Amino acid sequence: MPYEVLARKWRPQLFEEVIGQEHITQTLKNALLSDRLAHAYLFSGARGVGKTSVARILAKALNCRNGQEANPCNKCTSCIEITNGSSVDVQEIDGASNRGIDEIRNLRENIRYLPSHGGYRIYIIDEVHMLTLPAFNALLKTLEEPPEHVKFIFATTEPHKVPVTILSRCQRFDFRRIPILKLQEQIKRIMEKEGIRVSDSGISIISREAQGSLRDAESILDQVVSFTGPDVADDQIRAVLGVIDRDIIFKTSRAIIDGDSRLCLEIIEEIYNYGYDIKAFYREIVGQFRNLIVSLISQDPSQILDLPDNELSETKKQASHAGVERLLQSLNFLINREVDLRYTNNPRIALEAILLKLSRLIEYLSFDELIKKIEDIEKRLNRPALTQPNRNLEAALSEKGYPAEETQPKEGKDLKEDSGEATLPEPVKHIVDIFEGKIVSRD
Repeated sequence: MPYEVLARKWRPQLFEEVIGQEHITQTLKNALLSDRLAHAYLFSGARGVGKTSVARILAKALNCRNGQEANPCNKCTSCIEITNGSSVDVQEIDGASNRGIDEIRNLRENIRYLPSHGGYRIYIIDEVHMLTLPAFNALLKTLEEPPEHVKFIFATTEPHKVPVTILSRCQRFDFRRIPILKLQEQIKRIMEKEGIRVSDSGISIISREAQGSLRDAESILDQVVSFTGPDVADDQIRAVLGVIDRDIIFKTSRAIIDGDSRLCLEIIEEIYNYGYDIKAFYREIVGQFRNLIVSLISQDPSQILDLPDNELSETKKQASHAGVERLLQSLNFLINREVDLRYTNNPRIALEAILLKLSRLIEYLSFDELIKKIEDIEKRLNRPALTQPNRNLEAALSEKGYPAEETQPKEGKDLKEDSGEATLPEPVKHIVDIFEGKIVSRD
């Protein structure tokens, strides 16, 4: 018997087996139980989240005579034929290869015939957005007033390309990306049944690379097992998928926050020699700083970031050390420089320049803080009453070479008795003038 890939072997056959789309499966089950069925449905969402699987389950439930609680029995002739793709009552059409007006005209001719086994003739059109505009126009009248024995189920990854006239004639269901935790749970169930052994960190890598797609997660697991056998190591997963080690990402963000320019160069040398994609590494760094900001601002970052506990703990630690302002400026800097990296002929040099500049960003922040402190000094000195000298200011000005006695306000000199306003001592006024651009150089 030929080998069946995990994505097909573990395709859900009941509404309860669909992962992460409870808001859709429950609605469809209620519609079946109450006999409130629409004549056309539009399933939209990312790849591999269950659109076609739910369409098949719905088609089986509509034609199954032995189903219970709105689920198909998967044992009768109709269910078996639909599962195998050989049913004459359920037609699956690829919208990308059957996109012309002639195919739609043939469909309109065929819908007149009554179903042979079940109660409905069902047309599942995948990637419906690929149909041409004349094809959509030819479908309009039929879609608005179809025969009672016909149901349409459309699936698409780009619903914005479907004409509004078609959308208005369908019940639309938007499929969500599957959360990482649910992907991990499903992968563990598959591993137990298939005799595959992967560590929790390895499962986390596979789930993160799937990007919310269960089919992609199953395909990745299949690919890794084909390379390693039933015992899968984390390093083998990274080698097969070309995934950048998360430890390198955390080490890079730590070097940037600490201002360690030399370590940044060493990291770039390491990823270059290992063969990592420079632009993919840059995207990981951008995502890392986004995670740092979220961990610092969100009350429950685990619900947003979907990170393992050890990574979430390290993320919070780095974020607390950097602070929100520093992280926001770093993320903004990375976003603005992404265009430079995208169009350069030498991405390594561009990445080195970006990370070196980013690691020295703390110097510019210190400069801003210095200006703020001077403004605070100016505000304090402009208060009506200035009776005591500021000893800390005297010490700071003495270190800069200014005479300490000038900080002591003198009657009739530093205070305006008639107006009650205080003027700045000469050394402080000199510093303020430099930052305001009034003095270019000092003798």
